[in-house]
Amino acid sequence: MTFMHRTLFAALLLSGVIVAQTKPAPAAKPPTKPAAATAAEAGTTVLPTEDTVNSFLFQMFGYDATITWKVTEIRPSQVAGLADVSVVITNPQGSNLNKLLVSSDGKHAISGDILPFGAKPFEDARAKLEKGVNGPAKGPAKASVTIVEFSDMQCPHCQKAAPVIEQLLAQEPEARFVFQNFPLPAHNWAERAAGFVDCVGRASNDAVWKFIQKTFDEQTNITEANLDEKLKAIATTSGVNGDEIVACAAKPDTKARVDASVALGKSVDVTGTPALFINGRNVPGGAPLELLKKIVDFQASQK
Repeated sequence: MTFMHRTLFAALLLSGVIVAQTKPAPAAKPPTKPAAATAAEAGTTVLPTEDTVNSFLFQMFGYDATITWKVTEIRPSQVAGLADVSVVITNPQGSNLNKLLVSSDGKHAISGDILPFGAKPFEDARAKLEKGVNGPAKGPAKASVTIVEFSDMQCPHCQKAAPVIEQLLAQEPEARFVFQNFPLPAHNWAERAAGFVDCVGRASNDAVWKFIQKTFDEQTNITEANLDEKLKAIATTSGVNGDEIVACAAKPDTKARVDASVALGKSVDVTGTPALFINGRNVPGGAPLELLKKIVDFQASQK
């Protein structure tokens, strides 16, 4: 997602989707409440079915044959009573992972993000990241500011953001940077590439940064069919044994590490890439250098 990007949901829902609730006619006996309503009153979350989500999306976007979608996950939200629905929306301009928050009564949906709140709103995310990161890192281990990026090697926005992040790190040498894999479901070779990043990173912390940059440089030349050949060559030129990296990327424990990175991202509400966290504060990955530097400096000043 770019800094100015707004989800397709938000753009279309702003046209006005209003669900009116009418009161039932008086009856001699109170009607039996549906299970969803009872659960909502109890504060538990009722998840919509995938069929219901698909039916909703068809009503929203069915008028345009160039728009397609895929429901990738339905789970309880971090806020009780709301279901967190992730959907990949594809149109002629590309694909984006979007979030839909659905009420337990099944009658309302919110398009957008839930913001953390409180005197220190970013501490929960910061703690989760400090405990869960497993990607390659550079910078002082005891830095006052840690920048965590969730990235997808097939994502063109990540490729464009990479030089901005490098400039930021050059200007903020006391900050620590951690790269986390977050391959998106819509990308056909991103998950495999994430395994390569993980393996190169464990083999050599120096080589992994070269590997990431070279893969971004070759992004448009890489396909699902030539992936292993291309990434093996990039790994070799980055300073590690390409054959060993290919074998490592195919191992179940490598997939488990990538899955853990994705789960970590989802736990701090990552829905697209690049996603940057500066001491737990979620900052758009496409943000300009000047803004990123201001936030890093501000976070460094906090005690």
